[in-house]
Amino acid sequence: MTMARRVDELRLAMMMLTRLPMGQLRDPVPTLAEARWGFPLVGLPMGLAAWAGFAGAQAVGLPPLAAALTALALLAVLTGGLHHDGFADFADGAGGRDRAHRLEIMRDSRVGSYGVIALIFAVGLAASALGALPALPLAGFVLVSVVSRLAMLVLLDLLPPARADGMGQMAATTDTALPWRVWLPSLIVTAVAALSLGGAALVVLPVMALAAAIVAQRARQRLGGQTGDVLGAAQLGSETAGWLALAAAL
Repeated sequence: MTMARRVDELRLAMMMLTRLPMGQLRDPVPTLAEARWGFPLVGLPMGLAAWAGFAGAQAVGLPPLAAALTALALLAVLTGGLHHDGFADFADGAGGRDRAHRLEIMRDSRVGSYGVIALIFAVGLAASALGALPALPLAGFVLVSVVSRLAMLVLLDLLPPARADGMGQMAATTDTALPWRVWLPSLIVTAVAALSLGGAALVVLPVMALAAAIVAQRARQRLGGQTGDVLGAAQLGSETAGWLALAAAL
């Protein structure tokens, strides 16, 4: 595969997970399964944007909590609220009678009480944690943003699709011939960010992994696999856990 093809795959990942303009892809357009390796790398510009939003808000005199909410609002705008929507739908699905009913609830575009409550707590906890940071570590913002999207890739490769359609099905693959191409770029970026952050990474990484594992366990048990909403829940859930761990470790 050529470098141009890799770039197109990364652009497709950016198109799927953000609202950043990426232009028009050339034919043949990559599949979402081919582009899934780029999901964690989307965390690079997102982490930089969150850090810049936080730093800029503080520079103009906003208090820490307001600066934290500014950074989180910027992330929501740049992603189109994609992960928030998945997180809320996943929470709503917890109230279903059985697997089919849970999947039906999650597909409904309306947000129920479970979803609203889950989002309130997720945003509130993240804002409180960011507002309490004693420093403004760029490496920490990048690490949390990248690893929370790495969680999506892990769930895609470990859990079968719970539906025969949707993002979770399109991004999944049974191709095991390209493991290094899938994992290596994300692992390199994660390692660089973790080393730059220092000892705090030893707290942040396992806490984020635990949050993603809880989502994965619930998805397997309640849905039989992953969906796009499950991936969104894993991203936002592990990201929120990452902010909390970062605040505790610094």
